[in-house]
Amino acid sequence: MKLIVAVDQNWAIGYEGKLLEIIPADMKYFKEKTIGKVVVMGRATFESLPGGRPLQDRINIVLTKSRVTNCEGMIVCNSLTALFKEVKKYSSEEIFVIGGESIYEQLIAYCSEAYVTKIDKSYVANKSFPNLDALPDWKLVEESSLQNYKDINYRFIVYENKVRKSWPTEEVT
Repeated sequence: MKLIVAVDQNWAIGYEGKLLEIIPADMKYFKEKTIGKVVVMGRATFESLPGGRPLQDRINIVLTKSRVTNCEGMIVCNSLTALFKEVKKYSSEEIFVIGGESIYEQLIAYCSEAYVTKIDKSYVANKSFPNLDALPDWKLVEESSLQNYKDINYRFIVYENKVRKSWPTEEVT
């Protein structure tokens, strides 16, 4: 399992249900990495997708404790146990965690790699992502040259988790 996220310089990821910034190259990068793959997200992330519809050409899995009524084109898992049972159907290399905050927190330890778009700017935010530079198990392994969109500088960075947890085989709470 991998994850993909765009963060600001403080590792913030969103504000009031929206991304902090829309950068066309980041959207392209996200699509290139996830197309044809399995994407795992929380209910709020799903509801924030364009048109509130599943991402095309991907298997969409929503992890939520809430009842989701618009289930067309997605798989709903109501617990981590159900999620791990579902994702075992796929290669771990084909699975991307795409947010939001609580989903990242629950699944980061199970991810082998993190694809991070690091925006060199600080935003007002109410959702964040763990600072991988400060976590001893995560190592920066690849970094693009500095990119620019309008007045925004950013980089594409890949981190590797040196001690990824195995998927549980028993009930997870």
